[in-house]
Amino acid sequence: MLPTVSKTRSTLSTSRPNSMFPQYLRRIVKWQQMDIEYTFWQMLHLCTAPKVVYQHTKYHKQTKNQWARDDPAFVVICSLLLAVATIAYCAAYDHSAAHAVFVVISVLLFHFLLTGVFLATCCWFLTNAYLREEAPNSHVVEQRVEWLYAFDVHCNSFFPMFVMLYVIHYFVSPLLVAHGFIPELLSNLLFMVAASYYHYLNFLGYDVLPFLERTTFFLYPIGVIIVLSPILILSGFNPSRYFMNMYFSQRI
Repeated sequence: MLPTVSKTRSTLSTSRPNSMFPQYLRRIVKWQQMDIEYTFWQMLHLCTAPKVVYQHTKYHKQTKNQWARDDPAFVVICSLLLAVATIAYCAAYDHSAAHAVFVVISVLLFHFLLTGVFLATCCWFLTNAYLREEAPNSHVVEQRVEWLYAFDVHCNSFFPMFVMLYVIHYFVSPLLVAHGFIPELLSNLLFMVAASYYHYLNFLGYDVLPFLERTTFFLYPIGVIIVLSPILILSGFNPSRYFMNMYFSQRI
């Protein structure tokens, strides 16, 4: 009887995140139910002390019995900030209102949401398939990474990268898109730091889960980035010019 009970509890625990997802989506249009102040607190500490944020994730698990946020405020505010930053780029570099609308929509969909869904799904699959600790016996309730938590980790990791590559980059873009070795060097360094910090936060997000092992796997991309950066610099590649030309080719 005991293994049967364990399987039942495991099924309930894995089906619970699925039942939370429709509620999560419904709350997107209900500002009154969003904790805006706590969201900005998280955003600030993700840039300054990210381990504190994931310490609070443990408290969330203890009080609400789930790792993922039940509040979509982080996604909503991050999307709004990304839209505002993109509009600022369009105001400075674009040539038409219609094209600006296209740029804003494409950045929101592809740079943040669809890319986030893809990366979260990959991490969700990898952690559940290969990084979970083996249960010591059949009486222990099986724990799995919730897909919504994997998406939370992506959003957390994306925000500091947004600050560096959309906000800071905007103010120094006249320098970074110029021709010459110094702009290429500074641009590559900025992108290297932003991408490395993204993967570091990704590591912290999964390392906090007690039922995962070998989470240092999420730090490996940082090594690849560090190796590739000097190669890109010496080859004359300027990521700022590349991405700006992708959207604003007539002005860069």
